[in-house]
Amino acid sequence: MSFDPAVWFHVKELVRHATGWPMDTLHVMGGVILQMVLAALLRTSLASKWPWLIVLGMELTNEAYDLWFERWPSLGLQVGEGLRDLVGTMLLPTLLLWAARCRPRLMSGRGR
Repeated sequence: MSFDPAVWFHVKELVRHATGWPMDTLHVMGGVILQMVLAALLRTSLASKWPWLIVLGMELTNEAYDLWFERWPSLGLQVGEGLRDLVGTMLLPTLLLWAARCRPRLMSGRGR
C-alpha cells in the first residue's frame, strides 16, 4: 500500500474549511495543542524536551512536504511562507517549554 501525497493536502484543507481559521492560526493552535497532547500521551510535563522536539519534527516534515508537493511560482515566496509557518508553529510551544523549565511558578504557582 502506498501513500498518496495529495491526502495530507486534502486533510489540511478539510481542517481549514471546517474551522474557518486561516492556516497561520491553525499552525499556532496546532503547535500548542499537539505539544500538550504529546506531553499527556508520553506521561511527561511540558518541561520535557520530547513533546517540543516531536512537534518540531512534525512541523519540519510538514514544511518539507509543502515544498515537495506544492509548486509556487516563486521558490523564495514559498520558502518564506514555510519559515513563517515554522516560527508560527514553534513560538508558543517554545515559550511553554521555557516557562515550564525556567519559570515553573508561572505554570503551577509552586517552585520546582
